[in-house]
Amino acid sequence: MKIFSKIADYIRECDKIFLILCIFTTCYGCLAVMSATHHTGTYSEFFTQFGAMLLGLTVAIGISLFDFSTFIKYWPLAAAVGLIPVILTFFIGYAPPGTDDKAWLIIGGISFQPAELLKVMFLITFAAHLDKVKEKINELLTLIPVCIHAAIPVILIHFQGDDGTAMVFAVMALGMMYAAGLRIRYFLIALAAAVVASPFVYFFVMNDDQRSRIINILSGQADIQNAGYQQYRGSVALANGGWFGQGFLKGSLTQVGGVPEGHNDFIFVSIGEELGFFGCLAVILLLAGICIRILMTAKKCSKKSGTLICVGVFSMLLTHIIINIGMCLSLLPVIGITLPFFSAGGTSLLCLYMSAGLVMSVYMHRNSRTLYLRDDY
Repeated sequence: MKIFSKIADYIRECDKIFLILCIFTTCYGCLAVMSATHHTGTYSEFFTQFGAMLLGLTVAIGISLFDFSTFIKYWPLAAAVGLIPVILTFFIGYAPPGTDDKAWLIIGGISFQPAELLKVMFLITFAAHLDKVKEKINELLTLIPVCIHAAIPVILIHFQGDDGTAMVFAVMALGMMYAAGLRIRYFLIALAAAVVASPFVYFFVMNDDQRSRIINILSGQADIQNAGYQQYRGSVALANGGWFGQGFLKGSLTQVGGVPEGHNDFIFVSIGEELGFFGCLAVILLLAGICIRILMTAKKCSKKSGTLICVGVFSMLLTHIIINIGMCLSLLPVIGITLPFFSAGGTSLLCLYMSAGLVMSVYMHRNSRTLYLRDDY
């Protein structure tokens, strides 16, 4: 009977709305993956996704039982857990079929993407760093090491060849620095520097494929044979869906694999073709609900480190959502960013639930309902 009492206590104390939103959204995503891969005649992607959800949910609940301050205390261990696997990819990395980047490791016959784990560990290490220097965050000698800390994952992932994920790390860092109280003038300086550096990045950092994808978006004329092929097929599939869609397992392009990565980066398109505008709207509303709930937890936490973790998770999710949907709607270039809780990928979903576990830990160990507000509003 004691175990049932413990379960009842947990249900009473946890953020039930957030947990239900995550579970319901993932189940929706699993069904979308099953439909998008139905034409292959195998449900391996679906079972991987569903298994990752069950494992991730278990891990998230386990993480939430610990006070998040404990993770902050052992940030050096988190740094090692996050960085070592990423560094190993430069020596023993594996590139799955259809990709060019050796950003995966094979562990026990299972492929694993260390960059996803690094996101979770970065939430802990960067929150610990910012919390430690919170009183001096606007002093230049304090800010420089903070920026170096933020740059480490960005540079590592860039050299892996995954600039989309590197961008996610950059936005996570900026969001957490803002929540830590960094003055607006620093963001304006960074924005100006980015504008000045953009021509250099375009001509000397980006490869031909990346440049062609940007040109394809800016010109408004899709190169449907090359760089614009995926987005062109995606636009046709979305148009097929209309308001209510062609029906589950009935998408004319989805069910023949007519949209490249229709189960992964372009799963929003697959949903749009089969479930229509309202199916896509449901995706957006569910993800918006999760993001709003995370911000509510951030405001309820009396410890700045907890607030920073939540803002980091929110920034990560929002970046993924905006870029992925922007890609699918041909508003942004394709850069290989997944849609949280929906795109196929066991590593991604498992680590996403680890991040959710941190948010749940903040909620359960927030101590008080004192709001943390910036003093420069």
